[in-house]
This record gives sequence, C-alpha cells and structure tokens, in this order.
Amino acid sequence: MAQAQAAGESYAPTRQRVIKDPETGVRREVTVPKRVRPWWFVAENGKVCLSVKYGSRVMELAKGKSALEVAGPQELIKTLESIKAAVEAGELDSLIDAASQSLRDGFAK
Repeated sequence: MAQAQAAGESYAPTRQRVIKDPETGVRREVTVPKRVRPWWFVAENGKVCLSVKYGSRVMELAKGKSALEVAGPQELIKTLESIKAAVEAGELDSLIDAASQSLRDGFAK
C-alpha cells in the first residue's frame, strides 16, 4: 500500500464473496474490494506518522510513544521494511506479547 501510494497509484486488494439474489435465491460468487486501512497518517507539520498495530490495537513502542515520525513516503517504505526485519528477528517479541495479553484481557469475563 505504501509503495503504491508513493508511486501515485491506488491499492485495492480484492476478495471473493458469495451473495444470494433476494428475488431468485440463486447464490453466486462476486469479487469485492477488501477494506484496508493504512497504519500511517500525515501530521500537521507535513511529516508521516506510523503507528505499529497488533490486531486493531496500537502498540506502544516506548513509554508514552505509540508512533514513529518519518520524513516522507520513501522513508515510510524503508521504516516499514526495517520494522518487518525487526519482527522477523524477534526484536519486538516482548511488545507483541504485551499487546497480545492486553487484547486477551479484553475478552476475559
């Protein structure tokens, strides 16, 4: 999504969905666009802010800090790649475990 946005293109992944015609009752498979929300937004100063999420929750990267500020779209792509490498190397395991536990606590009775 970030690469498409940097290139000035749109990113629209699709998925298959089965719908039923209310008049005839016939079921058919259609391709519909999948809703994807970006993890970043443009701040008032023009810089791009990136929030790392676990599920629908924003992870706190440092005490009281939940977003990274990058200069622009090209830096955003490099930052996303470095975050991916950090996750694969296991550097964010403690943050992911904490986010997972807080998500599970929300389901407890």
